[in-house]
Amino acid sequence: MSQTTPASVEFRQVVKRYGDFTAVAGVSFSVAAGSLVTLLGPSGCGKTTTLRLVAGLEMASAGQILIGGKDVTRLSAAERGVSMVFQSYALFPHMSVLENAAYGPLVSGLPKAQAEAMAQEKLRLMGLAGLEQRLPSELSGGQQQRVAVARALVLEPTLLLFDEPLSNLDAKLRRRVREDIRDLQQSLKLTVVYVTHDQQEALAVSDRIIVMSNARIAQEGSPRDLYERPVDLFVADFIGDANLLEVEVVPLDAERAQARLGDVVLELPRRGLGAGTAKIAARPEALILSETAPAGPALFGTIRKAAYLGTHMEYTVATPQGEIFIVDRQVGRPLAIGADAWIGFGSGGVTLVPASA
Repeated sequence: MSQTTPASVEFRQVVKRYGDFTAVAGVSFSVAAGSLVTLLGPSGCGKTTTLRLVAGLEMASAGQILIGGKDVTRLSAAERGVSMVFQSYALFPHMSVLENAAYGPLVSGLPKAQAEAMAQEKLRLMGLAGLEQRLPSELSGGQQQRVAVARALVLEPTLLLFDEPLSNLDAKLRRRVREDIRDLQQSLKLTVVYVTHDQQEALAVSDRIIVMSNARIAQEGSPRDLYERPVDLFVADFIGDANLLEVEVVPLDAERAQARLGDVVLELPRRGLGAGTAKIAARPEALILSETAPAGPALFGTIRKAAYLGTHMEYTVATPQGEIFIVDRQVGRPLAIGADAWIGFGSGGVTLVPASA
C-alpha cells in the first residue's frame, strides 16, 4: 500500500489562455483528500486542459492551484507529487511489463533492484503477477491499462490523475476496469481526479462530478444531485437521457409549483422558479407506459419506434407535446409500433429546470 498521505486539490479562479483563445475561464473548485472527483463534459469544454493544469503539464495564465494546501501554481510537474494515467497508456513497447512499471523510480535515481521491487508490489496489487516479462503488445487492453496504473502508483503520488482511461476499451471491459479503478481508489484512499466524456462512467465511479461547458463549470455535486437536480438544460440533457418538455409554471408556495404540460398538471419542487414558461426534464426510466389510461396524470400518444435491448424496451412515443423517449423494463409484452399508449409519471425522475441554459 502507498505510504503517501493523499492530497487535496484547490483551484482558485484559474484561467488558461492560448493566445486569444480561453480554454479555462476562471474555474474554482476543490477536491477533498481521499476522494474521486470527475471532470465531465463534451469535447472542447476544457476538462482535459484543467487536468493538465493540475498535473503541471500546462501553466495557468491566472489564478492559483493548491495541492495539499501548498501553492503549486508555478511548480513543474516533477515538483507536484502527481502521477497521470494517459488515454493512450503511453507504455514503452520495447520494454517488459516490469521495466515499464519500474521506469519512474529508475529515472529518479533509485537502484534497479529497489525500483523493480517497488514495481513488483504494484503489479501484484493490480493483479498482474506472472506477467512481468511480457511486452505490452502481448497483453489485452485491460491489462495494458492496469500496467499504466501500476506504473503511476509506483511513484506513490499524493494525487493520481486519469485522462479518459477507458476510451480504448470495449463496453464490457470498460465496466470491469472502471470498477477496478474505483475499488483501488477506495482501498488505498487515493485522491483521484478523473476526466471523461462518458456520463455513465462518471456516475459509476465518482464521489463528486464537475460538469464543464465552454471552459467553465456548469454544475458540481454528487452523481445523484446532478442526475436528479440539474441546474439547467445543458446539465439535464448531458447527464443521462432526458425528455425536455415545455411547461407553464404556476407557483403554489415557496417550495412547490404546478407544471402544466398540455392537459396534464404535475406538482413538483419549485426550485426558485416564478410563474411563466419553463421546462421539465423527465428521465426515460421514470415514465410509465401502458395501454390503458392510468389513475394519475398521463399523456396520450402513439408508439413511433420500439427496440428490444434484452433487459428493457426502448420506445419513442409521439404526443401533442412532442416525441418522448421511454425505457420500459416490461419486455414480455412489448407494445407494437402504431399502437395507442398512455404515459404516466413516476414518483421521481421529473424535475423543473429553467427554460434557457
